[in-house]
Amino acid sequence: MPVAKVHGGQKHDLDQIWGDLNGGIEQVFQRLSMSKMRYMELYTHVYNYCTSVHQTEKGRALTAKTKKGAGPGGAQFVGLELYERLKELLKYYQVGLLDNGVKLMDEAVLKFYTQQWEEYQFSSKVLNGVCAYLNRHWVRRECEEGRKGIYEIYQLALVTWRDNLFRHLNKQVTNAVLKFIERERCGETINKRLVSSVMDCYVELGLNEDDPTARGQNLSVYKESFENQFLEDTERFYIRESVEFLRQNPVTEYMKKAECRLKEEKKRVLEYLHETTLQRLLVTCDKVLIVKHLEIFHTEFQNLLNADKNEDLGRMFQLVSRIPDGLGELRNLLENHITNQGLAAIEKLGQEALNEPKIYVSTILEVHRKYNALVLTAFNNDSGFVASLDKACGKFINNNAVTKLASQSSKSPELLAKYISLLLQKSSKNPEEAELEDTLNQVMVVFKYIEDKDVFQKFYSKMLAKRLVQHMSASDDAEASMISKLKQACGFEYTSKLQRMFQDIGVSKDLNENFKKHLGNSGEPLDIDFSIQVLSSGSWPFQQSCVFSLPSELERCVTRFTAFYGGQHSGRKLNWLFHMSKGELVTNCFKNKYTLQASTFQMSVLLAFNEADSWTVAALAEATKIKMDILVQVLQILLKSKLLVGPNAEEFDENQIEPTTTVNLFHGYKNKKLRVNINIPMKTEQRQEMEMTHKHIEEDRKLLIQAAIVRIMKTRKVLKHQNLMTEVLNQLATRFKPKVPVIKKCIDILIEKEYLERQDGQKDTYSYLA
Repeated sequence: MPVAKVHGGQKHDLDQIWGDLNGGIEQVFQRLSMSKMRYMELYTHVYNYCTSVHQTEKGRALTAKTKKGAGPGGAQFVGLELYERLKELLKYYQVGLLDNGVKLMDEAVLKFYTQQWEEYQFSSKVLNGVCAYLNRHWVRRECEEGRKGIYEIYQLALVTWRDNLFRHLNKQVTNAVLKFIERERCGETINKRLVSSVMDCYVELGLNEDDPTARGQNLSVYKESFENQFLEDTERFYIRESVEFLRQNPVTEYMKKAECRLKEEKKRVLEYLHETTLQRLLVTCDKVLIVKHLEIFHTEFQNLLNADKNEDLGRMFQLVSRIPDGLGELRNLLENHITNQGLAAIEKLGQEALNEPKIYVSTILEVHRKYNALVLTAFNNDSGFVASLDKACGKFINNNAVTKLASQSSKSPELLAKYISLLLQKSSKNPEEAELEDTLNQVMVVFKYIEDKDVFQKFYSKMLAKRLVQHMSASDDAEASMISKLKQACGFEYTSKLQRMFQDIGVSKDLNENFKKHLGNSGEPLDIDFSIQVLSSGSWPFQQSCVFSLPSELERCVTRFTAFYGGQHSGRKLNWLFHMSKGELVTNCFKNKYTLQASTFQMSVLLAFNEADSWTVAALAEATKIKMDILVQVLQILLKSKLLVGPNAEEFDENQIEPTTTVNLFHGYKNKKLRVNINIPMKTEQRQEMEMTHKHIEEDRKLLIQAAIVRIMKTRKVLKHQNLMTEVLNQLATRFKPKVPVIKKCIDILIEKEYLERQDGQKDTYSYLA
C-alpha cells in the first residue's frame, strides 16, 4: 500500500484509518512479523491523521501546525481522540492477559509475568515508533501546557501495564521472587534471569507522574513493591540463621559464615537487583549479622588475643569495622591486653633486669614487635589501633615491676641509655654497621614511649662522655647517627651538648698534633707518650676532680702542656680531671714484662712502689693525697689482681683495709696476658655518680618548670591556678611528666622571687609581674 500524501485541505477521519491501524497494532502485540512497508503504512496513518484539517462543531477550521503562542488548537483535538483509542486498546489487551495469570503462583507466575512483560515491552517500543509524530507534536505540546495524565505512547503503555496488570499481580510476583531468593540463600540453584527480568520491569514502571518528560530513573515502584519487603525478609532470615548457627558453632566459624554471607549479598545485587539496593542491604546485613552479636564478638576478641589467632582477629576487625564507631571497645581491649602482656613479660625478668639493660630493652621490643605486627596485618594499621598500641606501650614501659623494684619511674630511661651505650661501645661482639643501625632504629621505638626523656638525656650524655674520653666508641658514624635520631625526635636543644662533645674531641685531636710539633721544635721532648683532651666545661657532665698529688713522672707533662695551652689561649683556665684520666705502665719487677692499663690513681699508687716494696695505707694516702675511701677501693682492685699483697698473703681479706695495714708489691705476679687492664670502675664512684645524676635531674626539672611558668605567665599576664597547671603539664610533656606538688612549689618560689603574685580576693589567680 502506497504512503498517503497530505494535501492542504485534505480530511482524514479517524474512523477511516482506525480499522487498518488497529489491525497493525494487534499484529505488533501478537509478535507477528512485519515488513518495513507495513510499518511505514501504520506510521503514515498516524501522520496523516495528525496533520489533517478537521471542522469543529462551531465550524471553525483548526490546523495541525499551530503557531507558537496560540491557544489550544485542533492538533490537540485530533491527537486526543487517537490517544484515547490507543489507551483503551492497551487496557483491553492487558485485561485479557490478567485473566490468564491471576491464579498462578511461585515460579509459574514469574515465568508468565516475565514472558508477557518482555513481549509487551518490545511491542510497546514498536508502537511508540509508529506514534512518533503524535509524541513529537501533540503529546509534547499537551505536556508543555501542563495537562495531567498525558504521556508519550511508550510511557502510556507502561502506565497502562502498571494500572491494569502490575497492581493485580505484583504481590504474587514479589512473593515468588522473595521465595526464589530465600531458596538461593539456602543453597539451591534458581533461574536468575526470571528475577532479573522482574526487577527490570519494576524499575521501568517507575514514572515521574508530575513531569512525564523528566529524564532518569524513578525507583518508587521498585522500592515500594520489592525493596522494602526484600530488606524485611533479609533481616528475618539472618536473625534466624545467625542465632541458630552461633548455638551450634564457635564464633570463629560464625565470622567466616558472616563474611561469606556479606559477599553473597553483594554478588546478588550485582547479578539481578538494582545497584541502589546495595547500600541499604549491606546496612541491614551488618545490623543483623554483626551489631546484634557485638557482645559475643568482644568476649571472643579477648580469647583470640590470648591465643594469638591473628587471622581470626583480622576477620573480626574487618567485620566490626563495617559498623560506624564499632571498633572503640576492641581498641580498649587491645590496649589493656598489650599493657598486661608487657607488664607480665617484664615481671618475669625479676631482679635480673635491674642490672641487665639488654634483657630489659629486648623484652620491651619483643612485646612491641609482636603487637605492632598484629596491628599492621590484622588491623590494617588502623590509626585507632596504632593509638591503642602506643598508649599500652607508654603504660607498661614507664610503670612496671622493674620501676617498682627501683622505686623510681626513671629506671626505664636509665636502662635504655645503658643499653644504647652497650651497643655503641667497643666490644668483641660489635654487630655489623647495617645491623647496628637497625637495632638503633628499634631502640628509638622504645625511646618514643619514654615519659622522662630528660632522665635519658642525662644518662646518655654521661655515657657518651665516657665513651669519647676513654676512646671506647665502636664507630663515630654510629654515634653521629644516634645523635641525629635523638635530634629528630626531640629537637636541636635536646642534643646540642652531645654535638658539642663531638666537636671538642675533634678539636683535641688537632691540639695534640700541635703539642707534639711544639715539643719537637722545642728540642726538649717528653720521655712519655702523652695525649690530652680539652673539654669545654658547660657541655660535659663531669664533676670536678678531688685533691690529688700527681706522681713526679707525670707532673712534667702536665706543666709543659699547661704552658703550651696558655700560650695558645690566653685567659682560659684548665681544670684537670684526674679521676677521668688513664695511662699505661710497663713493669720491670716481675719475671715477665707486662703492660698495665691503669687509672691515674692506680698509676700513682703503683709508681710509689718504685721507692719502696712495702707501704702502710696511711703513708700511701699521705704520698698520693688520694682520699682514704677512694684509696681503699684502689688498693682493693690492686690486691684482687694480685699485683699487691697484704701482710699475711693467704689469710688477708682485702675488705678489711685499715690505715695501719701494710701492703707489699708481689714479685711473684703472673698473668697469661702481657697487656692487663686493671682500670675497673669503683663501686663508690658509680654509686655517687648515680646519686649525683638523679640529684641534678631534680634540680634541672625545677628550673625547667620555673622557666615554663614564666613563659606562660609572660604571655597570659593573668591566669587561674588550674589553667596554669594544665599549660605547664602540656608544655613539658615532651621532656618529662612534672609532679603537681613540684609545680606548686615552683610557683611559690617564683612568687618569692617576685615574678608572680596572687591577685587580691582571688587566691587561685596569678598575675605576672614585669
